[in-house]
Amino acid sequence: MTIGIAGPGRKVPGQNAVVGFAIATVVVVICLILLKLASDFLVDWLWFSSIGYLQIFLTTIVAKAAVFFAVLMATAVILWLNALLAVHFARRQPTQAAAFAWKPTGNTPPPDLFTLMRGRLPWPRIIAGGAGLLALLAAAAEAGNWGTFLRFLYQVPYGADDPLYNKDIGFYLFSLPAYILIKNWMLLTLVLSALFAGTIYWVHGDIEYDVHHRSMSPTAIAHGSALFGLLLAVKAWSYGLDRYLLLYGDNGVVVGASYTDIHVGLPALWLLIGLSIIAAFAVWANLRLRTYWIPAAAFILVAIGSFVLSGAAPVLFRHFFVKPSELELEKPYIERNIALTRQAYNLDQIAARPFAAEQKLTFNTLEANKATIENIRLWDWLPLSDTYAQLQEIRTYYKFHDLDVDRYWLDGSYQSVMLSARELRPALLPSNAQTWVNRHVLFTHGNGAVMSPVTRKSTEGLPFFYLRDIPPVADGGPKIHEPRIYYGEESDSYVIVKGSTPEFDYPKGKDNVYAAYDGTGGVPIGAMVRRMLFAYYFNDPNLLLSNYITTDSRIMIRRNIQERVRTIAPFLELDHDPYLVISNGRMFWMQDAYTTSSYFPSAQPAQDFDLNYIRNSVKVIIDAYDGIVDFYLMDPGDPIAATYQRIFPSLFKPFTAMPQDLQKHIRYPEDLFLVQARLYQTYHMEAADVFYNREDLWQFPRQPGGDGTSVMTPYYIIMRLPGEPQAEFFLMLPMVPSRRDNMIAWLAARCDAPDYGKLIVYEFPKDKLVYGPFQIEARINQNTEISQQLTLWNQMGSRVIRGANLLVIPIENSILYVSPLYLRAQQGHLPELKRVIAAYGEHVVMKETLAEALSALFIEPGAAPAVPSTTEEMPLTGPAASRAREALDRYNQAVERLKSGDWKGFGTQFDAMRELLEKMNQHSTGH
Repeated sequence: MTIGIAGPGRKVPGQNAVVGFAIATVVVVICLILLKLASDFLVDWLWFSSIGYLQIFLTTIVAKAAVFFAVLMATAVILWLNALLAVHFARRQPTQAAAFAWKPTGNTPPPDLFTLMRGRLPWPRIIAGGAGLLALLAAAAEAGNWGTFLRFLYQVPYGADDPLYNKDIGFYLFSLPAYILIKNWMLLTLVLSALFAGTIYWVHGDIEYDVHHRSMSPTAIAHGSALFGLLLAVKAWSYGLDRYLLLYGDNGVVVGASYTDIHVGLPALWLLIGLSIIAAFAVWANLRLRTYWIPAAAFILVAIGSFVLSGAAPVLFRHFFVKPSELELEKPYIERNIALTRQAYNLDQIAARPFAAEQKLTFNTLEANKATIENIRLWDWLPLSDTYAQLQEIRTYYKFHDLDVDRYWLDGSYQSVMLSARELRPALLPSNAQTWVNRHVLFTHGNGAVMSPVTRKSTEGLPFFYLRDIPPVADGGPKIHEPRIYYGEESDSYVIVKGSTPEFDYPKGKDNVYAAYDGTGGVPIGAMVRRMLFAYYFNDPNLLLSNYITTDSRIMIRRNIQERVRTIAPFLELDHDPYLVISNGRMFWMQDAYTTSSYFPSAQPAQDFDLNYIRNSVKVIIDAYDGIVDFYLMDPGDPIAATYQRIFPSLFKPFTAMPQDLQKHIRYPEDLFLVQARLYQTYHMEAADVFYNREDLWQFPRQPGGDGTSVMTPYYIIMRLPGEPQAEFFLMLPMVPSRRDNMIAWLAARCDAPDYGKLIVYEFPKDKLVYGPFQIEARINQNTEISQQLTLWNQMGSRVIRGANLLVIPIENSILYVSPLYLRAQQGHLPELKRVIAAYGEHVVMKETLAEALSALFIEPGAAPAVPSTTEEMPLTGPAASRAREALDRYNQAVERLKSGDWKGFGTQFDAMRELLEKMNQHSTGH
């Protein structure tokens, strides 16, 4: 019997069908991938065109394509050449049997698989396909780094040098990341080339490796030596780049280059560069000698050198030489770390001022700071959000995503308010109403907003609404002429506007009010070709079949405001909390955006963030009705923002181009403030020895929270700084010493023009005890009257809710503490503001209103003028008696105004009373 092995001219039954099916499958998969890419591209093209950022899209696409094809071609050519050389030289080697047919004769073993494959495989196609596939994978991975290469090409100098290498810091921000990417790609490509060529040599028998036998042909050795030499040359360059990476080390004492890095690590890297170059030339010399031992010796030399010079030597040097005199030796490098960290996070711009922490508050002081008193925030976001939900969501499908704190000029006064947009969440519709028409055609937008002052409450303990209801009713707040919200924080699906049926606008009793969109938002979708495109893009045939879509219809996509901004500018980091602004009757979202880097030299990385440099260089405004997005450049001096401006000339507008009314609502972002505050806990210490010993380490205050303790978070407040003429809007946070609870300082960021963005830290005298929030909380809990009342309420079917933050209120050079207290019925969800706890010095009181609490703190203990309660107690007659009665009347009216929260009326009556008492005093003394 003869067993035939199919040769080139013979066919196996069914072989054509299998090959044909495989080819067809590959073609279909490729077509589907290309169709998906094409649909994504066309949808993006239409969307970017509709919002006026087509040039941004084209620049991004061209950059991605350029990186992709450059890497693809370079990788493919290198792999293809190496594989082609391997096939060419391997075929010249003598092989074992190369028969295409084998007949069993005696004990002759059958040919091995590789012998059968060598002459039968279509090597040109295998090489091209393999090189193309590997290159495609490498290119796909590198295409995402298009931003790094654009920043490298368009970089703007930083304007200051690092102290070690005297290079402009822009080199580290822009050039070094690109060099590292190129180096990594070169190493990867050389390794892939070696593996690809080695596989071909293995198949051809030039490389044999099994348990009993290991061998490599001279040709394979020569090819491997060439590639290994190139790898060593790239490794030499890698060691050269590692010199700069010393600036990002962290030995627990110094972030950046330390004493050991400079005196051992840096010389070691120069030696490794030299060793790598010598090894590379030695390996290249092996192209002629073609021995095993030269590449092996080169590898061992570099590996051992790397372990000894960059591993063991620095560790031993630091342990035995540096550690015993660590502060003395590391002091210059600690100072570098402090200076560059403060520069990277703008901590060097924080103005430090003394705060006397006096105990001299009087009602006259409160009257002079009534703008601060009138804006003490008594409504915390959690109980207020529950109240908003119960009173103002109106229908189940409306949702308040979160509450924002802002300030407005209302009724002639500067007021801090809390507000939230009433957005629509179609997913909250009843299950039987979850139809395609409802979700995408009828229920398309939210409606209006709710606004309330941070201090006022009704007699029932509920917030007083400046804005409420649908359509929005303004009762002291700004009017809204266009309340519809098509773009917001809750918007997560596409909607169709300008369809054949009106959209649901808002409920009105038992009926609904409908409206038609008349803005410019969305992408035209009337043409059948576009309907087909979006139907494929969303995998939704309803877009193709629905009769609700007309020639004028538009489809709104990417309605979530953060997704919208990220799609336009993916290179910007966004603050977690965009906030609502009402301006000139329209509703806008304001989004803070950051430029960041993790390559600032010798700077401490931020906790929980992959960065060591940050600037809030961009403010983004999104129109809630039309979805128009505008980027405003806040900090032209930021080199990263300036680089992006060179890359995308049409993206940023100057801050002065922002409408004046919107400029009044910019605020210092909380995420940036937290990053800076966390670092300032350590980096306020500028002396190296103090920094090294952590003598003056700060931390955020503790406060009771949940079942244990929590860390206080920053909060916005209107207050007048000591020595300043008027109240301003601030973001502030107290600080306490490490492992202690007394307050040591407070940090504030200014939000109002012309001082927006300036940070101030007020430091307390270190020889004076100032109670911190946790200590005040302890005093509140120790107050018998308060604790008994809280226990009583908790036992009467109510739940006591304390404010999230004990508010620390700086007034002049003193500190006032205020905390709201809410009650909620056990079966209810409507928290009511029932009491206000205030503390000053040793005194803690709890009253129904803030005014009463302050009255109890500053009037009842004797701070108020001593005025008799009846005229019978005053041995006075004539004009003196008349003045006394009038002064008493003024006093009583002042107290009533105070209890009702009317600070303006209180001030008027108090000033009149003082004037009468002064006249009485002059009369009694004869002056």
